[in-house]
Amino acid sequence: MDILSVAGILLGLVAILGGAVAKGSSLGALWNLAAFVIVIVGTLGATLVQTRAPIFLHAFRIVPWVFMPPSLNPRSMIARLVEWSHLSRKEGLLGLEDQSEVEADPFVRKGLQLLVDGTEPLALRQILEADLDNRESFDLQGAKVFESMGIYSPTLGIIGAVMGLMAVMQNLADPSKLGHGIAAAFVATIYGVGLANLLFLPMSNKLKGIVQARTNYQTMLLEGLIAIAEGENPRHIENKLNGFIQG
Repeated sequence: MDILSVAGILLGLVAILGGAVAKGSSLGALWNLAAFVIVIVGTLGATLVQTRAPIFLHAFRIVPWVFMPPSLNPRSMIARLVEWSHLSRKEGLLGLEDQSEVEADPFVRKGLQLLVDGTEPLALRQILEADLDNRESFDLQGAKVFESMGIYSPTLGIIGAVMGLMAVMQNLADPSKLGHGIAAAFVATIYGVGLANLLFLPMSNKLKGIVQARTNYQTMLLEGLIAIAEGENPRHIENKLNGFIQG
């Protein structure tokens, strides 16, 4: 669980709700169905026009990463790579066949299977880099869906506010409705700007960071597998891969 993401969302809610109360407004004043429909549905509509269906669906599949990012343990993986290096030097690359059959990570399993099949280091790099680049690009496009939503929602909020003011202008003959009408009109702006800056854009940036960390992890793994294929010394492999550890 990513405590920072949970804490950030809670603090954002406290800032908006607490700020409204501190300014003398009621929490009920922050709810407006028409504004919600204009901002949320309008933002989704604009995003759908821009995005291909597989990317849009993938974006919502990776949303849980904001709160529960993929488990990456580079030190543990380096230790395993060094162990595989010792095993391959002792028993040959065919000695890794049992490891490939029980490996859960598809990327690791594919790399080990290529090693067992005797794939040349250059071909091994080309195959795994193609997989890595394709996955990184797809994940980043998914993260950018929320970036787009963060761009569109403030504009939809302004549209909602203008539409609300248009409705107010139609009731100028009844001054008792003006205050409530103007307040309701600006709720759409709060929705649009608030969602963009407290949810959509932070989510996009968090997902981009997770994708970059995952890519760095898989690049380290790729270099380790190639080093095994080239028969490098296990100690040399360990020292080289330690350079990928961040933080």
